[in-house]
Amino acid sequence: MSYFAAALVRGAGAWAASEFSLAGLADIEDVADRLRDIDPDADTALLFVESDDSYLVIVRLDEGEDLRVFGSDAAFADESRLGALLLGEIEEPVLDIEEETAAPADDDAGQPPLTPPDADPVGDADLLADLGVPSARLLALCAQEGMLPSDITAEVCQAIGAGDEVEELREA
Repeated sequence: MSYFAAALVRGAGAWAASEFSLAGLADIEDVADRLRDIDPDADTALLFVESDDSYLVIVRLDEGEDLRVFGSDAAFADESRLGALLLGEIEEPVLDIEEETAAPADDDAGQPPLTPPDADPVGDADLLADLGVPSARLLALCAQEGMLPSDITAEVCQAIGAGDEVEELREA
């Protein structure tokens, strides 16, 4: 299973991006520990994991403590060891995705309505709301037909002000 993992850390208002290895990790707490080690003083640390052009997982740590996780599809936990590592401990499904994505936000006016996805998002869809990506927007991106995890990561990172950093990481 191929994956791309990018860690973003923000301290003093600027984002820094680095590749992130998931090798040798046993559970989500190990992931959080490795994410903390990148910059123990970071205000916010994010991890974007894209797998096989099908799944996206976002992990967030605030001040090294508050661990929050969102997955684009619960099936990822059943289909791979990586998915089980990242999503295996999440029990709460995202609230009704159809309800969250049915009414377009003001900035989405004029776009075609979304069709309900086959995916079953799990975790905390609101983990990026204070950074400018509310849950409805994140779920809408995941539901949008033809959107790959890399496309979602690019849009989210652009919205939070870290688009260039992640793009440079991909090109390296």
